[in-house]
Amino acid sequence: MSIPLKSHAFAGNPLRSNKTPKSNDPYSLTSALETLKTLILDQTHEPSAPNFKVLPLRKGRPLVGTIDGDSIAPNWHLGWLGFGDFKVLLENSEVTLGEDSLVYLGSKSEEEEVVYWAIDVSNDDSLVDKFGSKQLCFVELRTLMVATDWGDERAMGELAVAGHARAILEWHLTSRFCGHCGEETVPIEAGRRKKCSNELCKKRVYPRVDPVVIMLVIDKENDCALLSKQSRFVPRMWSCLAGFIEPGESLEEAVRRETWEETGIEVGEVIYHSSQPWPVGPSSMPCQLMVGFFAYAKSLEINVDKKELEDAQWHNREDVKKALTFAEYNKAQKTAAVKVEQMCKGVERGHNSLSADFNVESGELTPMFVPGPFAIAHHLISSWANNNNGVSSSYSNL
Repeated sequence: MSIPLKSHAFAGNPLRSNKTPKSNDPYSLTSALETLKTLILDQTHEPSAPNFKVLPLRKGRPLVGTIDGDSIAPNWHLGWLGFGDFKVLLENSEVTLGEDSLVYLGSKSEEEEVVYWAIDVSNDDSLVDKFGSKQLCFVELRTLMVATDWGDERAMGELAVAGHARAILEWHLTSRFCGHCGEETVPIEAGRRKKCSNELCKKRVYPRVDPVVIMLVIDKENDCALLSKQSRFVPRMWSCLAGFIEPGESLEEAVRRETWEETGIEVGEVIYHSSQPWPVGPSSMPCQLMVGFFAYAKSLEINVDKKELEDAQWHNREDVKKALTFAEYNKAQKTAAVKVEQMCKGVERGHNSLSADFNVESGELTPMFVPGPFAIAHHLISSWANNNNGVSSSYSNL
C-alpha cells in the first residue's frame, strides 16, 4: 500500500506569516498588531482593516468542532472565533485579552481579508462549558492527528495550523525566563519572538525547534529493513530508529551514531528522504523536526541497547508489505474521528488507548504494523517496501 501525500502531517501550513512591514499591507505582522491594539481598546478601526479570527488552546489542546456530512467518518474543524465574539465570551473570565496574550499565526493568500491568531486559555476552566454549549471542545493534538483524513487537503491544512499554534504557545510557556540573566521575558513581534525584560540584558529569544534524525536502516542487498520497538509503543507496532542530533555533528553523523548506539549496526551511505515538523512531543520540546533518511548497513549483527529499545529485528520486504496492507489505519482514523465528534457533542466516553483501535476488520490481530500515514516513519517504510528508496523517490517531494 502506498499513500501519496502533498505534504507530511503538520507540514503544508496554509497560513503565511507576512513579517514585511509594508505600510499598505494590513495583513502583515506589524500592521495586524497595530490593529489588534486598537480592537482591544474598543476603538473604531479603519474599514479596510482585516477581519480577525482567534483559535483558543487549553493545555496544548486546540478548540475544535465537527462538520456534519454524509461521509462515513465525521470531519473535524478548528474552532475559530471572530474577535468580537471571543472578546464577549471572555468577559468575567480569568483570561486577560491583550497584545501580549495573542500570537500572530498569519493569513491565507487566497483569503486576504482574515488574519488568524492563537491564545492560551488554560487558566480558566469555566470556558470549557461555555465552548461546550456551542458544541466546541478542546482535543489532544495526537487524537486530531489520528482522526484526520490524510486524503482531505482541508483537514491536513487545519492540522498543520493546529500544530503550529500549539508549538508557539507551548514555547511561550517554556521560555518565561531569560536563560542568560533569569529575568522574565516578554513577547515581541506579536508573540513570534520574546525578549528579556532586563534593560541591561534585552536578550532575544526565538521559538525552539529540536532536530531529530529518523532513519530506515537497509541491508546491503536491499532485501531487509531494520525495525525497532519500544516499551511505550502500541503492542505489535514496529518503527524506524530515531534520535536527537548532538551539538557539533552533521545529520549524517547523527544517523550513523544513533544506529550504532542503539543496535550495534554500522552504517555507510546515508540518503535524505524528507522532513516533518512534529509538534506532538513533550511540552518541554514544543516542536521537533523529524529529518528522514535511508541508511545502508555495513554490518548485520544486532546488539540492542535495552535502555533505549525493547527489540530490533531485520524484516524482509514481503513481511513489511503485509504490515502495510491491513485496514488498521482506516479503522483507527474513523474511530478517532467518531471520538472527536462525541467529545464535541458532550457525549461521555472513557479514555481508550489507541491500541484497541488497531485490529483488522475481522477482529484478528495483525502480526505487526508500522506507524500510520501521519508519521514520516510510515513513508520511509512504505517507500522502501514499494522499491522507492532511491533518491528519485516521489516521496522526496514531501
